[in-house]
Order: sequence, then structure tokens, then C-alpha cells
Amino acid sequence: MVRGRWRTAGSALVRVVLVWAASTLTMLALAGILPDFRLQSGDGDSITQIGLTAAWGAGAFGLLSALVWPVLVRALLLVPALVLGLLVFFLNGSLLLIALSLIPAGRGQVEPETAVVVAAVMSAVASATSTALAVRDDDAYRRRLYRLADRRRRRLRRAGAPGSGEAAPGTVFLQLDGVGYEALRRATGGGLMPTVAGWLERSHRLAPWRTDWSSQTGASQLGILHGSNFDVPAFRWYEKDTGEVVVCNRPTSAAALQRRAVERTGDAGLLTRDGASRGNLFSGGADQLALVLSVSARRGRANRSRAGYFVYFSDPANAVRTAVSFVAEAVREIGQSVRARLRGETPRVSRGGLYPLIRAFATVVERDVVVAAVIGDMLAGRAAVYADLVAYDEVAHHSGPHGRDTDRILERLDRSIALIARVAEHAPRTYRIVLLSDHGQSPGETFLSRYGLSLKDLVRAGCGLPVSRRAGRTRSGAEARAAVRTALHRPVEAGDEAHPEQGTDPVVLASGNLGLVSFPDVPGRASRERIERAHPALLATLANHPGVGFVLVDGEVLAPGGAVARLDVPGEAEELLAPFGPGAADAVRRTDVFPHVADIMVNSAYDPATGAVHAFEEQIGSHGGLGGEQAHPFLMWPTELAEPPADLVGAEAVHGVLRRWLRDAERDGPQVPLGAQPVQEPRERPARAPDLRGSLE
Repeated sequence: MVRGRWRTAGSALVRVVLVWAASTLTMLALAGILPDFRLQSGDGDSITQIGLTAAWGAGAFGLLSALVWPVLVRALLLVPALVLGLLVFFLNGSLLLIALSLIPAGRGQVEPETAVVVAAVMSAVASATSTALAVRDDDAYRRRLYRLADRRRRRLRRAGAPGSGEAAPGTVFLQLDGVGYEALRRATGGGLMPTVAGWLERSHRLAPWRTDWSSQTGASQLGILHGSNFDVPAFRWYEKDTGEVVVCNRPTSAAALQRRAVERTGDAGLLTRDGASRGNLFSGGADQLALVLSVSARRGRANRSRAGYFVYFSDPANAVRTAVSFVAEAVREIGQSVRARLRGETPRVSRGGLYPLIRAFATVVERDVVVAAVIGDMLAGRAAVYADLVAYDEVAHHSGPHGRDTDRILERLDRSIALIARVAEHAPRTYRIVLLSDHGQSPGETFLSRYGLSLKDLVRAGCGLPVSRRAGRTRSGAEARAAVRTALHRPVEAGDEAHPEQGTDPVVLASGNLGLVSFPDVPGRASRERIERAHPALLATLANHPGVGFVLVDGEVLAPGGAVARLDVPGEAEELLAPFGPGAADAVRRTDVFPHVADIMVNSAYDPATGAVHAFEEQIGSHGGLGGEQAHPFLMWPTELAEPPADLVGAEAVHGVLRRWLRDAERDGPQVPLGAQPVQEPRERPARAPDLRGSLE
């Protein structure tokens, strides 16, 4: 035992010395390259003296980074997350200036702007060296992870907190946002995701499930995490009783939707027992939160939605690595966009403006922070973790769901999954990793591009209202845009879009290839008779347009050619909606009874031969309505878990399956009925996840 401790201490000391040596050499090299950075007095020094000066400066910088850096980042936790990421570089440079000021005889001098560069390079080199040594000494790295996890477990046991037990396995739910069942099958069969493909061969099973009519993250994730997505007709909709537009990716709306779901089910959510929610729209009842939209509108110390940023940026090397990847991804997006224009690829949407930065945030920053948070949760031994990786969904909206752009994203997702699986081997409890998605993506040219007018223009024309000569574009509702705005502490879709002007003009909203039309001056839901009396040509204009598949109004489905089917007449809607796939009529029938269903619901046309739809937003890969792969996400589970129903329909049904798996894991015994509710336990206080220096390389 004593020999083992001495060996561990000796190994750690050797690693510290080697990292120090690498930092010293880096500092010497930078002093020789950069004109504004020197490590000698004005009279000149010997090579030995310069080397000692560099060693002194590197040691002081490393010590300050280890002692002061976490305190600085925690003090800045309420600073907007993206601003914090930028401040990392300037704070790191300030630490270097302080370290150089401690060198005797004033031998270390550097300009402030050069200090930022030197500090960033030294942090990256130190992190890379530490990681390389840990990889070479795998036993030492393994012991370190076990020691971190065991320390955390003993602390939980002393506090009597949940998750401190040894026997029950934990569960990690990884949501691959927007990756449909067929997309995953193509990726695993084509070699893009070797980790997932290996699991399917050895340890996991895969099955599709069907979304509700509103095939988008807000409805699906609310149902999965909280057991109810009742009265969520779309991604955004107008509520006449409040005069507001509810948008699933607006923090205040997400909080309200979560509150409604909890009131309806009487249960806080899937993750109430020692759970963690990472990168999601909703908390799932978890106490451990990071990048959760429904709590991001709160202010003050009680808001832990940005805690994941602190954990990640507490290591300055993480900021350096992520910043480099961020810039590379933005440049890559610009290159891909230019290439698509030069080749005349169609369909195509605008990918300029801030989109390259938004894409880089979703595919780099959010991915890195969420993965780091999940790793910390596993090493802390938490019972259940639900994390959303949004990268594929964001890129597919603008590049299309199939192609080189999204293939690259799927490859990176597979590497993130592999990293999480490797870390799970060192966790204090066994972990079962479940992969799932919230919806798929259907390709197709936008409605505006195909027909030269937006849905709003078509509705206004049908109402006899003036239509702008210039076709208006409907902004994308991708989740990443809300995440960026939240990280900057800016409201999401405020102003006129949140509170439309009251009047007789219809409010027209879009959710992928699902459109919603509401008449603010009509109390309650407008009847078909009243709509036709006020606007005789509107319903016929919509139902017979070639870009429209069907229209729901007042319990009736209208389709091209004057076809009509009442939802309360058995078989009529099933026959009319058969081209949209099995269960389409039931999905429409369920939405028809929602209190906040729009006066008119419009689903775009769908081509079964190509799987194409026409988004009413600026998206060539879309989801939100019926038609094609968007309605067929996947569920992939370890074989030791109970088999889900063969025909899994609706996010609420998925919630039941996941809850059953968690309950079986807690009891580690026979399966129990899905209706049973878990016992609430005291929640632990939030804690910082263990440091995994360089683990995301």
C-alpha cells in the first residue's frame, strides 16, 4: 500500500516536472519568435540565466493558473457565456503578466497584447503534454479517475445523498438532435459512426418511433422529459387568451411549457432522482443543470443553467482548444457555402450573416461543454443524465440532411459518444448508455423558393389583403440560435414577434413544414363557417395550392380537389391522410383537441417518392409537421434493458419507456408497471464536476 502511494506520488511529480519543462521550452521559443517578448535584462544574460528565467516564469504561470484561475472564472459565472469564453484569453494573459512580474531583476517583459498570445500557446502546450503523459501512463490516469470518483462517492455517502449506492447502474441518455432512424442506419452502415455501429453488433438494439404531428424538439423533448406535451401544437403558436406568441426556444416560453407539463402530470420529470440535464430545452426535474433553456431566463445565484460553462472554462486550455476549433468550423462553413454556390447546388438557402458563427457555436462550443458536463456527471456517479447534442440538427437545416456537411457532423458525434463511453469505464458505478433522437429531418426546397411567395403572403392573398411586392422570409427556428442568444443574455424573438399587433389581420406562423393561421379578433377557435363568411376564398386557396398537402380547420381536413374528411367520422381522415404515413390521422386528431390549436393548421405537400416537403421557414432540411423522415426518430438501448413496445408512438410513450428503465435500474429487480411513480428524494446541492484536463482531445 505504502509502496503504491509512493509510486503514485513519484509518477505525479515526474509529470509535473515534464509539463514544467515543456512550458519552459515553449516560453523560450516564443521569446525568440515574438519581438515584444523577452526573458533577459537590458544588459544581456547568459543562455543559462535566460533558461532559469523561463523556468521561473513558466512555474509561476502554472501555479497561478492552478490556484487563481478557478476562482476568477467562478466570480464571472453570471457573465454571458460567450463573453466568458473571450475573457478567458485576456484573463490568462493577465496571469502571465503577473507571473513575469515575479521574476527577479525584471527580466521578464511582454506587451499586453502579446501576453494573450503567449499565455494561450503555453496553456495549450501544457494541456497537450499533460494529456499525452496521461495516455502513456494509462494506469495512472485510470487511478486518477477512480480516485476522483471515489472521493465524490464518499462525500455523497456521508451526506446521505441519492446516487451514493454501489449496486444500481446509472443511465446516460444522449439525444442526437434531428438524427432520424434512417439517417442513423445510413451512418452506421456507411462507416460514418463506427462506435455506434459496433454497439449495434454487440450490445445494443435499434428501433424507430413516431412523433406527434408537431415533430420538433419542443414537443418531443417536453414529452420525453416531463411525460406530457399536451397543447403544444407546433414550434411556435399564437395564444389568443394572452395575445402572445409562444416559442419553444424562448426561455420564458420554455419555462411556461415546463410548468404546464408538471401541473398536468403532477410529477417533476424524468430526472428527479439524482438527475442531470445538459443542453436541453427543459430540466426534466433535475437539480443539476447546465445550458437548460427553461431556467436560463432566471437571474441570480439560483440560476445554474450556465454552470457547465464554468466547469469547462475553469481550465484555460479548454478555452484555447475550443476557440481554435470554433474558428476552424466557421471557416469550414464559409468554404462549404461558397462551394455550394459555385456548383449551383439545389435546393439551397442563405448561409451568410452570423450563421457561420451560430453553426460553430452549436457544433463546437455547445458540444464541448455538454460532453464535459456529462463526463463530470458520470464521474460524480449521478443516477440519470439526459443531454442533447444539437450539432446535426443545426447543420442539416441549412445544408440538407444528407451530404458531406452532415456526414462530417455525424463522424464527430460518434467520437463524442466514444469518449463518453471510455470515461464510463472509470465511473464509480456501471452506466448504460441510451441513444435517442427527438425527430428526424425531411429534405426539400423551401415553399418560398419553390413558389415565389411565403405562406403569409398566400394567406393574405386568400383574405384579399395587400401582399408585399417583395417576398418576406421566415426566420429559422433552430435551437442553436436560441442557445447563442441565451449565452449572450439576449432575449429570444422579443418585440413584435412575441406580441403581434391586435387587429383583424391574421397571425401566420411557421414550424418547419407546418403552418399556423390565427385570427386575433375572433375569440376562441374560429369555426369553418365563420372563416368562410369573413374570407370566402381563403380555405380553397390554401387547400388547392400545389405546395399544400392538407389543411385542418374546425375538426375537418381539407385536401386538394375539394376533398374533405371529418375527424369524428371513422376512416375518413385515415384514407385522406394515408400518403403521410401510418398514424397521421391519429396525430392530427390529437392536435385538433388542443386548447391552443390554431384556427387553421397547414401541412405542406409531401412527395412519398423523394421524401421531400416544403418548409415554410428558410430550411432545406426541416421538421415540424408530417411527411417523410422527420416523423421517424430512433431509440437505441442496451440489450439488458427491457424491450420497448414494438410500435412506439408519441413522445409521451417514450417517456414511459425511459422511466421504466430508470425504475428497473433503481430497484435492480423485476419489471414494474409503467404507471407507477418514482419516490421523490432530497436533491443534492450543485457541485463542480471533476476536472478532466485535455479529455476532449
